[in-house]
Amino acid sequence: MNDQHTPAAVGSAPAGTTRNTRNTGPGRLLIAVYAVFAISASARAGYQILTKFSEAPLAYLLSAFAALVYVIATISLAKAGSTWFKVSVAAVLVELVGVLVVGALSIFDAVAFPHETVWSLFGRGYGFIPLLLPILGLVWLYRRRPSQGKSLGKGAR
Repeated sequence: MNDQHTPAAVGSAPAGTTRNTRNTGPGRLLIAVYAVFAISASARAGYQILTKFSEAPLAYLLSAFAALVYVIATISLAKAGSTWFKVSVAAVLVELVGVLVVGALSIFDAVAFPHETVWSLFGRGYGFIPLLLPILGLVWLYRRRPSQGKSLGKGAR
């Protein structure tokens, strides 16, 4: 009989699962940087949309989209579970594609981007951190993928 409400079972992880290690060690720094970008990109996009939207609607909507991606990445990196892991991977991949596409478009079609976004010129306005952050995020997620611990647990049975 599997009684998960016994005192011994309450404090331990269920069999076959692993503890979330994405939000420990360097992962905490990664989450903190994502949080800073989530806050700053949200504030920037909100200000731009409220005060000068007609000047560069595409750029400002892309800034808002980037802010949303940073918020999702921040939350999902901090949460445990395989679903949150998948959300993290998706958010960070969307971020990387966004930085690459918007970065390239802002160089080759500068008319479409009269004002910069977080991802313009590959994040030049932010010290290229928007370009490096998803790469570091994907490396971290790869090293902390859930399948690492599960395969060890199944073989020990």
